[in-house]
Amino acid sequence: MPLTNTAIRNVKPKNKPFKLSDGGGLFLLVQPNGSKWWRYKYRYAGREKLLAIGAYPDVSLSDAREAHYQARKTLKAGNDPSEAKKEAKRLVAIKADNNFEAIAREWHEQHLHEWAPHYARDVINRLETHLFPKLRYRPIADIASTEILAVLRVIEKSGALDMAQRMMQTCAQVYRYAIITGRAKHNPVTDLRGALKTPIVKHHSYLSADQLPEYLQKLNAYDGTLQTKLALKFLLLTFVRTTELRGAEWAEVNFEKAEWRIPAERMKMKDPHIVPLASQAIKILKELQKHSGNRQHVFPSQNKPSNFMSANTMLFALYRMGYHSRTTGHGFRATASTILNEHGFVPDVIERQLAHCERNKVRAAYNHAQYLPERRKMMQWWADHIDTLEG
Repeated sequence: MPLTNTAIRNVKPKNKPFKLSDGGGLFLLVQPNGSKWWRYKYRYAGREKLLAIGAYPDVSLSDAREAHYQARKTLKAGNDPSEAKKEAKRLVAIKADNNFEAIAREWHEQHLHEWAPHYARDVINRLETHLFPKLRYRPIADIASTEILAVLRVIEKSGALDMAQRMMQTCAQVYRYAIITGRAKHNPVTDLRGALKTPIVKHHSYLSADQLPEYLQKLNAYDGTLQTKLALKFLLLTFVRTTELRGAEWAEVNFEKAEWRIPAERMKMKDPHIVPLASQAIKILKELQKHSGNRQHVFPSQNKPSNFMSANTMLFALYRMGYHSRTTGHGFRATASTILNEHGFVPDVIERQLAHCERNKVRAAYNHAQYLPERRKMMQWWADHIDTLEG
């Protein structure tokens, strides 16, 4: 006779375990301590087996019957319900291990050897700030594009349009890694193309040719630290990116050849770059040697000499000189490019010195020294031109 909820609630335990049958092999096992367990007895491959369904009342009578029905379907299909249950648990465990955070951290680990340390820190910090809070424990294969969009919308609504785009790109890269390693079949980020607002590109402010003399006067009169003053002058003479200048190491400088060779890992385009040094640039480096020649970095941090100069050191110096919103350290690249083009230097030579590198990696491997004689002449002309404006 089938069981009822009333009969199950009112059953009293005995000194020994006993069964209450519901039919078809499904029964409730009542233990002496009063606990009640659902079991399904069946035969598979000629052997009698038991399938544990769960404890009453956590698993109700109707739930137990549904599980019993599904198990009988599995058995009828020629499969063992107990093994099917184990496989289901295994798949759940795999999904738990393959959550978004676990795979994103694995992807991050795979790229550490090719990223600069500061960039690697930035990537993981952005993931922890923007994506992990909402997607952390979600199985990566189960995340819908709408879930990712909802996370990106929060960033977008804060006004950080560039960061929203950047996090969408990072998310897409994590999914590509998940697909390659067999943890996902589809990249939902591809469905979001065009869903976010496009950030408006703001070019760096820079000084025009007729503004340079005044700037040079103010730089000469700058009363801050000597290292910062020399860094700004050296930046103007070499027009490298500020990150490349700040991380400069003495081991990269060859005084005999008058060259500064920046290794690929410190360059934006990940290609080595040669900076020919004009006599004026060499003079600045020799002055700096008196102060930091025993350090690893040409421009060490004042607070922590084992590190290099802070990102804000030169920027705040420009602010003090009255150039807030008028120029940035990066702006000297545009200033140099404009003036050199106006004075007839070959655009390809200028672009090569700016390290606007060939995107084709095969060509780039051979191009780091391209136009070097022309670039040497151009860099000396540029330094002499600065002297003329300064005088």
